[in-house]
Amino acid sequence: MTGRIMMTTLIPMVLCAGLLLAGCSTLPRTTVETEPPLRKYEDLVDNGRIHPLEIYDPLEGLNRGTYRFNYYFDKYIFLPVVSAYDFVLPNYVEDRISNFVDNVFEFNNLLNNLLQGKLYGTGITLSRLVINSTVGIGGLWDPATSWGMHQQPEDFGQTLGHYGAGEGPYLILPILGPSNLRDTIGIAGDAASFAGVGPVAWVENNAASRSFTGVSSVDRRHRQSFRYYQSGSPFEYELVRLFYTKKRELEISR
Repeated sequence: MTGRIMMTTLIPMVLCAGLLLAGCSTLPRTTVETEPPLRKYEDLVDNGRIHPLEIYDPLEGLNRGTYRFNYYFDKYIFLPVVSAYDFVLPNYVEDRISNFVDNVFEFNNLLNNLLQGKLYGTGITLSRLVINSTVGIGGLWDPATSWGMHQQPEDFGQTLGHYGAGEGPYLILPILGPSNLRDTIGIAGDAASFAGVGPVAWVENNAASRSFTGVSSVDRRHRQSFRYYQSGSPFEYELVRLFYTKKRELEISR
């Protein structure tokens, strides 16, 4: 932790020193007498090899604007609601809500494990759904995990990737955050199946389904520690883009 604090302190000082030195000097000019670099990029990297930071982002301008919108929405609307939720409810009640939300969304895990032909994941998810809905009293408790049956998360974006669908351009979705074209279609597919044949379709009361959507959204944001523009990096947009892309690649390849 001390080393991290020192780095956080030293880096701005070094940058400021560099800027001051740059202001007092002129840019070097390349002449016929200039010695060539000892190593070139082409000597170290194979031709045609894509750099890991080069994520396909043709809508970067629009995405950055949406990223800023999400920051303001998160700061002035979403996080205050989450803070009130955290203040009003004791941790015990929050845990029961989280378990209930996870149990309801086991339907999507079950469907996508089945669509991908993952019989082990399908069996585990079905067992979790039955056990937690009965022994766990409607999913308020999660005895299945303590019995060694861990969650097998899958979504429709992973299903599309499992069958070879490319990720397409990187996208920042309003409120929802990082995505890409394939995963955006996946989100729509999950929502349609959830509302068409999933638990939401079994609830005739629209107010109840809307309430669940609101509570589940707040619960999931409550469990997410990420805060916009608090990474300490001036390249946060690029980092989020890279981490999201690599995370999805790992989830699809497993």
